[in-house]
Amino acid sequence: METNKNSFSRSSSMEPRTYMILSVIMILGAWCALSFSGRVNPIYLPSPAAVAKAFVSLQEEGVLIPYTLVSLYRVLAGFLVAAVLAIPLGIIMATSRKAEAFFEPFIDFVRYLPVTALIPLMILYFGIGDFEKVAVIFVGTFFQLVLMVQDTVSTVPKELLHAAYTLGTKGRAVYTKVLLPASLPGIMDNLRICMGWAWTYLVVAELVAANSGLGFMILRSQRFLQTDRIFVGLLVIGGLGVVTDFAFKALSKALFPWWERLGS
Repeated sequence: METNKNSFSRSSSMEPRTYMILSVIMILGAWCALSFSGRVNPIYLPSPAAVAKAFVSLQEEGVLIPYTLVSLYRVLAGFLVAAVLAIPLGIIMATSRKAEAFFEPFIDFVRYLPVTALIPLMILYFGIGDFEKVAVIFVGTFFQLVLMVQDTVSTVPKELLHAAYTLGTKGRAVYTKVLLPASLPGIMDNLRICMGWAWTYLVVAELVAANSGLGFMILRSQRFLQTDRIFVGLLVIGGLGVVTDFAFKALSKALFPWWERLGS
């Protein structure tokens, strides 16, 4: 059975990439068919050619790359701060019932609040600069990530801990030699998912009281019904999201080659 399984994996190793290419071709084909058919108003769905022209125009105006870099900085800053704080807190909550009882009510309360409703308060507290934008992304990801990390660490098999205790492992070594190695692949997946949320909250943060960034560019284009420029902003954000997603997957495979996922 093992031989058959390995041969099947080798024979189908190219299939996922083929399906990915097919998916992209189908989406582009449907977009071209709808936009060039003349049945859809360009205000609602600009053609790929119009979006390409808008991309070039924004590049010539000298705003596309600066706005992209500003948004990338805000996403990375908010996400990294959230990760640095959420990972240890999630581990502590997974291993201590007292810590879980202390932190969980507040975390559960905040994570159900719509981040958009908190933006007026964040502007009041932090102003309208980058710190406020970073704070929006932090709030949007931190409280979700804490509970995801807690759940991941909680699924570490009890047998591993019992074996470690039997072999004389104590104190900090239990975390560094047992819990972290066993849960890091899952935590990496948690980070990958939350990175997507960070990009989502970036647009929310830049839609209000902003004068730069991709979200600001989208809002300004919407005011003048420049749908082609809106599509440029969406494609750049989506493209960066896909790149970061693939980067997390590649990093996981490099750091945790023993980790197998369903369908991998």
